[in-house]
Amino acid sequence: MNNKMHVLRSLLFRFVKLINVLLITAPFMFCWYAYYAERLYSPFFRRGNWAIVALFMVIYIAYVKIYDAFAVSTSRIGELVYSQILAAGFADAILYVITYLLTKFVPSPLPLLAAFGVQMVLAVVWSMVVHNGYFALFPPLRSAVIYDRRPELETLVTRYRMEKKFNVVLAKDVSACLTDLAMLDEMEAVFLGGIHSHERNIILKYCLEKNIDVYVIPRLGDTIMSGAKRTHMFHLPILHVGWFHQPAEYLIIKRLMDMVISIAALVGTSPVMLVTALAIHMEDSGPVLYRQKRLTRDGKEFCLLKFRSMRVDAENDGAAVLSGGESDSRVTRVGRVIRRHRIDELPQFINVLRGDMALVGPRPERPEIAAEYEKALPEFGLRLKGKAGLTGYAQVYGKYNTQPYDKLQMDLMYLSHPSIVEDLRILFLTVKVLFMKESTEGWSAPKGIDEDRE
Repeated sequence: MNNKMHVLRSLLFRFVKLINVLLITAPFMFCWYAYYAERLYSPFFRRGNWAIVALFMVIYIAYVKIYDAFAVSTSRIGELVYSQILAAGFADAILYVITYLLTKFVPSPLPLLAAFGVQMVLAVVWSMVVHNGYFALFPPLRSAVIYDRRPELETLVTRYRMEKKFNVVLAKDVSACLTDLAMLDEMEAVFLGGIHSHERNIILKYCLEKNIDVYVIPRLGDTIMSGAKRTHMFHLPILHVGWFHQPAEYLIIKRLMDMVISIAALVGTSPVMLVTALAIHMEDSGPVLYRQKRLTRDGKEFCLLKFRSMRVDAENDGAAVLSGGESDSRVTRVGRVIRRHRIDELPQFINVLRGDMALVGPRPERPEIAAEYEKALPEFGLRLKGKAGLTGYAQVYGKYNTQPYDKLQMDLMYLSHPSIVEDLRILFLTVKVLFMKESTEGWSAPKGIDEDRE
């Protein structure tokens, strides 16, 4: 794609994003001026009201970035609408709390709920118009897939319904490509999957010279290198790679955040947990909680807590037999309900409060299952360089059919870039994926090992 087309697309997209922000802000602004502004304990002057509207816009934009709500070229219309509704909902809720703090009484939420309804309609209209208009203006990119270990890469475009974005007209083994790089001359995008660094760099340099966009599927070494720190020694630029060293201040803040959020979650969900415990006990008079050995940082074992969703005798033989999903006869009636809504995971906030786990980190695996993974994937143990988490990078970005190697890459990507901001981003993304059918906690298991369940 030439530079002029890049500039045109960038300017056009910035304009339509601005339109979205203004459209979503308009109902809130009307609601604020028509109802809330005159009912504050200390009424703002004109500039103060403008500041509130500007604050809404800033919060909305922040959540839009978290949820990729403007990913028009790579998301379906439903995903765009869902992401924008989440962003608008969080922005409205935060501004409602601010309004509550500024009034003598509890303000009525009804005007804001009405504004939220209008925002939902506008999100649908904007997403449909912009999504359809984008692909009408910009045809799919002529694309090539160059692979080594990833010959299935070509099918991912179809599997994830991205034919409107990429038109794969060429798929070649890396050795064939290197013998005739000119085959890439007519391409607008090139995917490189599982290619060794030396061969990949040759293709990368060629594509950059030809102004061809390149999408690289990294290898494990690339993921580890991504966390390298730039330094200078011997009058040379040097990349320093450590074993996922996490700064002390990051660990302290992360632990404090884990404790505060876990306490709030346990208090907030206590009615649901009480009802769940009673329902489990009434169904078969068995224990309410299920304890299972899992691995956390440095291979340390701990007992992970869940609400029991299977029969008491589900694993009488002591073997690590995992769930077969909805059709598993061992799952109880209550178990099916609490699994469907992820209620069975709530006791893990106790694990987080005790320090067994963090809110964010690689999902903890059973020792027996981890040993099976390491037979096929020796690098699996690198995940244990960080504390296990209630949710994680692989859970919010992976899908039900994401391969173990790719989820390992995601976990290592997270461990390579420790950041409180990234932890918060993953927590908010978890809210999004909880209601998406494609999301899952489990790994795609080798040799008959199924998803992450008791």
